[in-house]
Amino acid sequence: MTRIFNDPSDFAEEALAGFCDVHADLVRQVPGGAVRRRRPAKPKVAVLAGGGSGHYPAFAGLIGTGLADGAVVGNIFTSPSAQQAYTVAKAADSGAGVVFTYGNYAGDVLNFGMASERLAAEGIRVENVLVTDDVASAPPSESEKRRGIAGDFTVFKIMGAAAEAGADLADVVRLGRKANSLTRTIGSAFHGCTFPGAETPLFTLKDRQMGLGLGIHGEPGLFDTELPPAKELGQEFVSRLLAETPHGAGDRIAVILNGLGSTKHEELFVLWLSIAPLLRAAGYTLVMPEVGELVTSLDMSGVSLTITWLDDELEPLWTAPADTPAYRRGNAALEPGSRMAEEVSDGGAAPEAFEATEESRGYAASCLTALAAARDSLQDAEARLGDMDAVAGDGDHGRGMVRGIDAAVAAAGDAAARGAGAGAVLAAAGDAWADKAGGTSGVLWGAGLRSFGEVLGDRHVPGASDLASAVTAFAARITGLGKAETGDKTMVDALLPFTETFSRRVADGGNGDQPVAAAWAEAAAAATTAAEATASLRPLKGRARPLAEKSVGTADPGATSLAMIFTVMGPHLAAPVSAKAVAAGRRTAGTPS
Repeated sequence: MTRIFNDPSDFAEEALAGFCDVHADLVRQVPGGAVRRRRPAKPKVAVLAGGGSGHYPAFAGLIGTGLADGAVVGNIFTSPSAQQAYTVAKAADSGAGVVFTYGNYAGDVLNFGMASERLAAEGIRVENVLVTDDVASAPPSESEKRRGIAGDFTVFKIMGAAAEAGADLADVVRLGRKANSLTRTIGSAFHGCTFPGAETPLFTLKDRQMGLGLGIHGEPGLFDTELPPAKELGQEFVSRLLAETPHGAGDRIAVILNGLGSTKHEELFVLWLSIAPLLRAAGYTLVMPEVGELVTSLDMSGVSLTITWLDDELEPLWTAPADTPAYRRGNAALEPGSRMAEEVSDGGAAPEAFEATEESRGYAASCLTALAAARDSLQDAEARLGDMDAVAGDGDHGRGMVRGIDAAVAAAGDAAARGAGAGAVLAAAGDAWADKAGGTSGVLWGAGLRSFGEVLGDRHVPGASDLASAVTAFAARITGLGKAETGDKTMVDALLPFTETFSRRVADGGNGDQPVAAAWAEAAAAATTAAEATASLRPLKGRARPLAEKSVGTADPGATSLAMIFTVMGPHLAAPVSAKAVAAGRRTAGTPS
């Protein structure tokens, strides 16, 4: 178990702060993560590794000469927000461009992609390199769908060495993608990991069983099997990876035998004694192999094997020196002419001044009450949503949603206290949700709420058609970003029935007050029914997709939480605004209790 913590919700932030304090000679903390303490006197490409917490030494432990220039660090097993990625990039950029590199997970792709758009709009050259090394998560014909696990380290190392040697952005990206295309990983879990504050692990296995094809976010293996002796486990790993030898690959390989958090080094050495002879017998030369913990999963008991096929271009980068808090190889001297980094802000502006009518401020009070109702509902359901997510995912949906809604309520209350209308209040809530929740659901809810608010605006109390347009904009933004469709077993399975039902009822019922409330209630019921029906579906999107069969029988947590939120928010958003609410707007309402 993870036993040392204060407030479990603060665990990731406190761990990062402690890490930065211990290693203050090498790194400094910035909003969203950490960067090198020293920056080059001459511009160099900034390689920024990123992802959720819980994987130490990935990602912050790899900051330093010859490896990463910074790390974007999200909550436990949750992608960082776009704002976090943007802030770290601004702090690490020295003028030669930045490249985000991370595992292929939907939330990371969305958030790093949105940060990249913002950086590019400011004239900063930016690229993204995704790691897709997990052979168990998709067949070779769909390798672009594979998730990134311990192969992250090889790709990061090669990119970091290339950037340190002075390669330009295009070349660093090319080499990173080349390394990824030549990297394969297979893993196995023996016992699940436990979140700080949780009483039980995310999954358990029977004695003498293992889950083959693990993920690094607490997911169970793709299927359970008897735990074999070390020799047979080594044969299983090697045979699966060599079966996917890249076309034209050479006979020199980088090898990583990686522990997932609580597998002892002695156990890894025993397993290595089975793996190394098999690889050598297959004709391979093992170049500077690594045995230890490089990409972990909290306290998970498990192990993974990674092979990267090297060539004359990649091998010198794999063997190049590095000096980071968690990983050292050779003699990596500081860059010539290095200087202490200056404190770098993210360019944040002064608090916004709002312009809104008294009527919109009054409706903003209803929006605050609706958000508070969603907060209470999600807090009550946090454990249940987490349990649903743990069946085929990483178990963080409940915690992520609570973090998001807590931040949304606080930001909305602050905006309202400064005179914001309904649209600006909801936009502020969305931005805060995306920033603090992270992950796929965080960025989708954040972007959706902002779109909802932008349609409502700050001038009028919305009528039925206004609310229908706002709901439609919410749905369009989420489907546009996430690319999910009905039947993919995501939040969209509840969202689209809600949107269709509400829009149809509004069109049939006119613009009166009571028909709006009735239309919303009917739409919420349709969303709830649709969410329950996802139990029979196999996921086609998101982290649950590799564990599709295990997901059958459990409703999608994203669809469930969406239906829950829309149900409790409806009486406040769809009810007519009373004179009392308008008066509350004149007094500039604060956060509801």
